[in-house]
Amino acid sequence: MPSIIVFAWGLAAITVMVHAIGLALLLKALARLETLHLHHLWAIIGRLVWVASYLILLHTLEISIWGMFYLWQKCLPDIETALYFSGVTYATIGYGDVTLAKPWRLFGPTEGLIGILMCGLSTGFFFAVVNHIYQTAHLKADNDHKS
Repeated sequence: MPSIIVFAWGLAAITVMVHAIGLALLLKALARLETLHLHHLWAIIGRLVWVASYLILLHTLEISIWGMFYLWQKCLPDIETALYFSGVTYATIGYGDVTLAKPWRLFGPTEGLIGILMCGLSTGFFFAVVNHIYQTAHLKADNDHKS
């Protein structure tokens, strides 16, 4: 049982680190991107689609890490089942059609809690991007009116 708790905490820590690195890279990329045209509708749509796609890929990577662990430990019979279980657990959907055996079942709530936190962090990040676009558009509009 203690080794199972260590594995759960380790996976949780890896998930947070992957998310932190992913968001840091996204921040660096956004800082390099042109912001002059963010008052155009298609530029805004493109930016939001790009950020949302990146965040979805980041979550998919994190789900895959948990799924590969379940497969490695033979908690689940195949890769499709492991990824499916991990996805519905991480996203807190929890259909209940696939469950873990007794010594591993504490992983479900742990992955669900980490998924809530990481999805919440991504939601906050996405909101910050929208706020930045809004602020940039208003700053440009204010500068245009002053000219």
